[in-house]
Amino acid sequence: MIDKLCQEGIVAVVRASSEEETLSIVQGCMEAGIHAIEITFTVPNAHDILRRLTDMFGRKVIVGAGTVLDSETARVAILSGAQFIVAPCLDVGTANLCNRYAVPYLPGAMTVKEIKECLECGTQVVKIFPGELLGPRFIKSIRGPFPYAQFMPTGGVSVANVTEWISAGAVAVGVGSMLTQLILKDFHAGVELGRELKKKVAEAREVKQD
Repeated sequence: MIDKLCQEGIVAVVRASSEEETLSIVQGCMEAGIHAIEITFTVPNAHDILRRLTDMFGRKVIVGAGTVLDSETARVAILSGAQFIVAPCLDVGTANLCNRYAVPYLPGAMTVKEIKECLECGTQVVKIFPGELLGPRFIKSIRGPFPYAQFMPTGGVSVANVTEWISAGAVAVGVGSMLTQLILKDFHAGVELGRELKKKVAEAREVKQD
């Protein structure tokens, strides 16, 4: 699952006020070629939406749960079909539960100490959050003491800076309202933005390989 998330390169972070809005956002993301979807638990009835997305799309999408603050919520999410769990910060109980059921756990961190604690709990990909405060240079610097760690920035990722994030060493990026709210406002424009993000991630990876 970690390999799949890294291959995708972009995780769409969905915050919406209803199931209808959520489904519209997911449809737009899929049309743009973005198949890794994080349904945050701030969305009403998030667990029901996870089940519905799993039933509707099956393996066509990688569906995860976000804003998971405790192990109880993580368990509900996993039983509802979540294939990965994302959190704004580390919760040891949630890490233990996810490890027990072999479900990837991506907790947020913004300091060296927090990153170390995430890795000690078995985290394979650390979510750098909030990305807009730390910036791509943070990943480039932190890879010194943690050359083996994998990072996914979330917050503030855009068409203007996604290349810089990937070039700095991010294995994937989380993209939120900049994409999802545009899909709700102008579906076609949102889809085009998603495609542009995918294109820039692919181009940045090609440059790194060269």
